Amino acid sequence: MKLSILDQSPILKGMTPHEALQQTTELAKLTDELGYHRFWVSEHHSTSSLAGSAPEVLVAHLAANTHQIRVGTGGVLLPHYSSYKVAEAFRVLETLHPGRIDLGVGRAPGGMPNVNLALNRGKLPNIEGYPAQVEELMAYLHGQDPHGMNIYATPKGETSPMVWMLGSSGTSARLAADLGASYSFAHFINGHGGIRAMDRYKNYFSPSMQQSQPNGNVSVFVVCAETDEEAEYLASSLDLALLKIEQGETRPHFPSPDEAIHHPYSMYELDRVQENRNRMIVGTPKHVKESIEGIAEKYQVDEVIINTIISPFEKRLQSYRLIAEAFELTPSSV
Repeated sequence: MKLSILDQSPILKGMTPHEALQQTTELAKLTDELGYHRFWVSEHHSTSSLAGSAPEVLVAHLAANTHQIRVGTGGVLLPHYSSYKVAEAFRVLETLHPGRIDLGVGRAPGGMPNVNLALNRGKLPNIEGYPAQVEELMAYLHGQDPHGMNIYATPKGETSPMVWMLGSSGTSARLAADLGASYSFAHFINGHGGIRAMDRYKNYFSPSMQQSQPNGNVSVFVVCAETDEEAEYLASSLDLALLKIEQGETRPHFPSPDEAIHHPYSMYELDRVQENRNRMIVGTPKHVKESIEGIAEKYQVDEVIINTIISPFEKRLQSYRLIAEAFELTPSSV
């Protein structure tokens, strides 16, 4: 089974955005050496606790600082941009790093409602046109001229970035199937309905210029430590962060475990924390391995993407090391 990473460049307490991006780079280098399959970065706007606002720029930096791990976006929020421009940006990345670039796309706003207006010169993006936009994007990436205007995405090349459609619902699954793209379900966003969505994707998949068979994976929050007690302690900060996001609270950083332990939870908040655990795997290497294998079996996929947000940063690195050891990943020989 393949293990991959989604990193959102979280800004931990006491850290700066510069340090958050440095940590993402260090994590990419480590997981490349450990034998992880791919490393994706996200797109979030006007968010004080996440540093990744331009994933295509970060992908270029990470690909240049790693050797064999696939690097990509999780994902570019396509309705905000020109498909042609995105295609050319990723054709450049593919030309620089052939066979290593993924282009994950989504249609979420990526921030507060006004972000839509700021990114689209005061207008709302055309969400209804998203399916046609993805189809247009795939055509440009594969050297086609979808509108017959004698325009091509350059630089041309023999390989193309793999397009992944990201989603947390059955609607996105069906769209990925209809267009013949790969599909990634965000279990870390929605802990329910993902198995049905993946089944829908596979059942309705139509071959495309990119691929002849369905190809899916699932992403989940994971916290791994040497003991259950330490894992629970580290995961408490993520529990509190998710709760505050649901409550609409804006924070300049992700909370520390000490903040979370001393937070005066109401009964309702404790119920929400427990519900959000459906989006997480927390425990020792043995438990985490069994749980990751279990979720892969339920989704019927051979790849799970891990998203770990804990502090301090050294514990985040250690979590990925423990998981790599549990799965006996093959370290890079480079």
